[in-house]
Amino acid sequence: MAIQEISEDEWLNMVRIGNGKDAILFSSPFCGTCKVAERMLEVVEASNVPITMYKININYAPKLREAWKISSIPCLVLLQNGEPIRFEYAMRSVNYLYDIMIK
Repeated sequence: MAIQEISEDEWLNMVRIGNGKDAILFSSPFCGTCKVAERMLEVVEASNVPITMYKININYAPKLREAWKISSIPCLVLLQNGEPIRFEYAMRSVNYLYDIMIK
C-alpha cells in the first residue's frame, strides 16, 4: 500500500468538509531518511488508522513550506480540517507514529 502523492496545488484546492483528519509527509526523493519515514507510515496506514495520508515533494511546495515554516525533512504534518495541529520531524518508531495518529 502506498501513501497518496499529491502536488501542493492539489492540496490547496481540496475541499474539506466536516472534521476530517489528514497527515502530509513532506519529503524529497533524494532523502534516505524520508524513504524510511515513508515506509514506517505505510505500516501505520496498513493498520487502518482513521486518517488520510498524503506525501508532497518539499522541493515543489514553496507556499506550504513557508506558511507552515517547515524547517527540515522528513516532516509529518498532522492536520484537522486542513489546519496543521502537529509537526513531527523525528519518526521515532511505527508505534510512536501510530499513537500520534489515533489521538
